[in-house]
Amino acid sequence: MIFADKLIQLRKKAGWSQEELAEQMGVTRQSVSKWEGAQSVPDLEKIIHLSELFGVSTDYLLKDEIEEAERMIPSDDVSTLRRVSMEEANAFLSAKAATSKSIALATFLCILSPVCLFILGAVSGISRYGLAEHVAGGIGIIILLVFVTVAVAVFISSGRKTEAYNYLETEVFETEYGVRGMVTERKAQYNATYTRNNIIGASLCIMSLIPLFGGAIFNDENELLLSIMLSASFVIAGFGVVFFVSSGIIWSSYEKLLQEGEYSKEKKKNQPITAAVSVVYWLIITAIYVGYSLSTNNWGYSWVIWVVAGIVFPAITMITNLLMKAPWLP
Repeated sequence: MIFADKLIQLRKKAGWSQEELAEQMGVTRQSVSKWEGAQSVPDLEKIIHLSELFGVSTDYLLKDEIEEAERMIPSDDVSTLRRVSMEEANAFLSAKAATSKSIALATFLCILSPVCLFILGAVSGISRYGLAEHVAGGIGIIILLVFVTVAVAVFISSGRKTEAYNYLETEVFETEYGVRGMVTERKAQYNATYTRNNIIGASLCIMSLIPLFGGAIFNDENELLLSIMLSASFVIAGFGVVFFVSSGIIWSSYEKLLQEGEYSKEKKKNQPITAAVSVVYWLIITAIYVGYSLSTNNWGYSWVIWVVAGIVFPAITMITNLLMKAPWLP
């Protein structure tokens, strides 16, 4: 068996396309195609790399008379990595597409949860409505908790549906033949939708400030009007976030399978530290929000803490990534 046939056999057994083998070798797909077409033979350095990659001897690759692969002591990572099949990849993409809508809805409920608290709090301040402040606060908190409870239930349910695929976020893996090409094609087809949804989401989030400032311009002393306008801002921003979340989940599912962007092999190695920083950060923000709101009873304005926290969070993430790349760290 000649080298070209052996290379084709080894590549298919590993479940790689020519493009994927080319990535592993640091060459073009055309080079791999020429090797497999017996139009050229890789140099000695690349032969050694192929030997290490597939776990076979260089003699097996170079000597036509050796028909059986002489397996080396397993030192390659390929055989130890989990491999994603075409069926599993399609099931994962379908699950993510289905749960993206429910997660977006749950996020929308979280954003809407304090709206009743805002409005009832303002109504309680107007004597003619006869609504006691403690009653308004109690009803508002109950509605807030109901909304959050429903949202959490949806988050947990959606998480359970995709729990089997969590390793795609944290582990380095390989894909079977054709998977990468399929995912790349579907990602390219979704690109226009993803871009459009991001534009709509960003536009709605920016426009959500219009009711709030409009109410302030019209009558900045009418607390009920300002509360209603603030609630309208939350609703508009919520719709914007729905576009962001639903399309973002689908887009990230492609990146997880392709191990690109936030799910590249390098970033997966740093993920435990980044995740820990994220959890600690949001726990601290939550404690600040609850502590300030309860101590001042200023629920109508304490929501600004979340806005500031959201703006600061990307900077925290960037600083964390820079520190992890610092030369003094191992």
